[in-house]
Amino acid sequence: MKTLKITQLLAATLLTSIFSSANSTELPSGDEIARNINARDEGVAVSRHLKMQMTDRHGKIRVRETRALRKYFGDEKRTVIFYLQPKNIKDTAFLTYDYVDNERDDDQWLYLPAMRKVRRISASDRGDYFLGTDFSYEDIKLETRVSLKDYTRKTLGEDEVDGFHCFIVEETAINTEIAEELGHLRRESCVDDNLWIVRKSKIWDPQNKLLKTTYFKDISLVQGILTAHTIEVENHKTGHQTRFSFSDVDYKGGVKDQIFTKNALKRGL
Repeated sequence: MKTLKITQLLAATLLTSIFSSANSTELPSGDEIARNINARDEGVAVSRHLKMQMTDRHGKIRVRETRALRKYFGDEKRTVIFYLQPKNIKDTAFLTYDYVDNERDDDQWLYLPAMRKVRRISASDRGDYFLGTDFSYEDIKLETRVSLKDYTRKTLGEDEVDGFHCFIVEETAINTEIAEELGHLRRESCVDDNLWIVRKSKIWDPQNKLLKTTYFKDISLVQGILTAHTIEVENHKTGHQTRFSFSDVDYKGGVKDQIFTKNALKRGL
């Protein structure tokens, strides 16, 4: 029954896309906008301090301090996050390999020191929430990039976010299996057409109910690379909020290849 309902919602969304396409012919296509987002320079490698702040509906705040590193190996992107504090989560680590081949599932691993074991995250789990945050494993992997293989896209129109002109792009999961993996049916993003970066994104769950809104803020150049220093997520179902704050961003210091291995997850920084 769940799969049938998602199928019906997908069909309705795609039908709406066909009828409204004439209204957006003068604007760049959704796929063109997505390619421009992914073509933005991210640098070969980066090392950053990442502060994660989670606030529940009652106002209780939890804070995690981490070190996040990312490096491109050709077209393949690898990202690793090491938890520094608090003590009860220290030495937890997460590693992801983002492959350019659309036919190949990306690899993700999580190291939990209490279990002394590296656990692989399957593709079917990529829509799950990442360690108590409102970001999914997929969100962590992509960050400010977008998936070219999981959605069909259309450009809905234009808008402004924080005074910046944006194109509005709707992304709909290509099928029910992908919608269930991602944990959402569709997404509507406001894309800055000068910087080609998403400034605001709204996501609807597989039942087509508004799930969460993400904001990309404090965007500026660091060592010549466009960088979002703050990413905030508001979960409309739970009332939970997550704020990622990046500092000590360094694109030129160099990041060793060996840090992006399963053995490195166990060793830590």
